[in-house]
Amino acid sequence: MENANRKIVNIIGGGLAGSEAAYFLLKKGYEVHLYERRPHYDDHAHTTALFGELVCSNSLKSSKLDNACGLLKEEIKNMGSIMMEAAEVSSVPAGAALSVDRDLFAENITAKLRSFPNLVIHEEEVVELFDTPTILATGPLTDGKLMEVLSKTIGEKSLSFFDASAPIVRKDSIDFSKAYFKSRFEQGDAAYINCPFTRPEYELFVRELVGAEKAMLHSFDTKYFEACLPVEVIASRGIETLRHGPLKPFGLGNEDHPKPYAVVQLRQDTKLGDYFNLVGFQTNLTYPEQKRVFSMIPGLENAVFVRYGLMHRNSYINSPLVLNEDLTLKAKPNVYVAGQLNGVEGYVESAAMGLLAAINLYLKMEGRKQIELSKNTILGALNDYILHATGSHFQPMNANWALIPNSKKDNREETIQASLGAIKEYWAKVNE
Repeated sequence: MENANRKIVNIIGGGLAGSEAAYFLLKKGYEVHLYERRPHYDDHAHTTALFGELVCSNSLKSSKLDNACGLLKEEIKNMGSIMMEAAEVSSVPAGAALSVDRDLFAENITAKLRSFPNLVIHEEEVVELFDTPTILATGPLTDGKLMEVLSKTIGEKSLSFFDASAPIVRKDSIDFSKAYFKSRFEQGDAAYINCPFTRPEYELFVRELVGAEKAMLHSFDTKYFEACLPVEVIASRGIETLRHGPLKPFGLGNEDHPKPYAVVQLRQDTKLGDYFNLVGFQTNLTYPEQKRVFSMIPGLENAVFVRYGLMHRNSYINSPLVLNEDLTLKAKPNVYVAGQLNGVEGYVESAAMGLLAAINLYLKMEGRKQIELSKNTILGALNDYILHATGSHFQPMNANWALIPNSKKDNREETIQASLGAIKEYWAKVNE
C-alpha cells in the first residue's frame, strides 16, 4: 500500500522472524507497522515485552560451518541478519556452539528496531488478516481468534506439536566440590559446568524422573517434536537412554572423575555468568517435582532455580498445501507466512524464513520478479522443503545436510563454499 510515496507493510509478531523481516524492510526505507500483543497479553511462555526474545534454550546451535545450522547462520549473516548482529554482542562461552545472554540479545534487537523512525509499533492483539501487504510471523504460539481466522482462510486446521524449555539455576548455588568446568573433548575452553553421576546415583535419578508428576496435558495433545523431547520422555524409553543422549559422559571426565557414568551439563545463560541452564532438560514436570528430582543431580542439591522448565504448544500450517512459491497464502496472496508458523523448527531457521519472506514481499512491491534461491544453500533447501514436502506427512524441519541431496561428508567443504557463493550472488541480485 502506498500513500504519498510511503510504502507501508504490516508485520504481525515481534519474535525472531518478525524482527528479521522488520529489520530488512526498515533498512529499505519502508514504513513498517509491527504488531506485538505483549506485554498486554500473557502467552505463558515469554517473560518480557522485548522483540526477539528466546523462549526455550539460549543456544543458536553450532557455530561451525560443517554443521548445517552453522552454515545457515553464516548465510543469513551475509544477508545482514539482525539475529547475527545481536548474537555477536551478546554471546557467552559455549564451546563450539553459539549461545547468548538471552536478555542482552533481545534488548539489542529491540533497540535496533526502535531506532528506526519509520517503525510504528502497535501493542495490541491482531484478530484478523489484513488486506494490505502483511507478513504473518506470530510463531508457534499463534492461537485464539487469529488462529481461527487463519484456519478458516486456508480451509484446514493447523498442525501442532508440544515443545518445552529447560530450567535455569543460579551459579552461586551450585556445589563445585562435585561439579566442575570442562568442555567435551577439550574444545579449547571450559565453557560448561559438569555434574557427574555414579551408576547408582544415575539409576536412582532415572527412576525418580520417570515416576515424577507431570503437568496436565490432554491425551490428544501429546505429540512431541523428536528433536526437543522432554527429558522424562527420553528417560521412559529405557534406563540407558539418557546416558547415550543428553547425559552422555564421553569426553567429560577429569582427574576426580576420570570415567563418570553419566554427566549433566549446564550452559551459561547470561553474559555475567551468574545463571546457567540445564542442557537437554526440557521438561513437563510440575514445578515442585522439578525442584525435587533435579536437586538429585550431583552438585545441584541446593540449587536455586530462577526459572523452571515449561511445556508449550507449537502450532504450524501445512505449508506445501497452502503456500505459494513466494511464501504467500494461496487463499490470501497479500499475506506472507514467516518463521516457525510455516513449518521450520529452530531459532535460526525461524529468523532465516522471516528474512526470506521480507525479501519476497519487497521484490513484489518493487515490481520485480521473485529471485530463485539455490537449493544448494541451506536456506534455499529449507525453503524448498516447506513448499514441496508431502502435505499428508508434513513435519517441522531443522536445518540439516539431508536437505541437500548431493552433499556428502567427503565433499562438505565444496558444499560450504558453493552455498556461500550462491548466497552472496542471491543477495547481490536482491540489492540491485
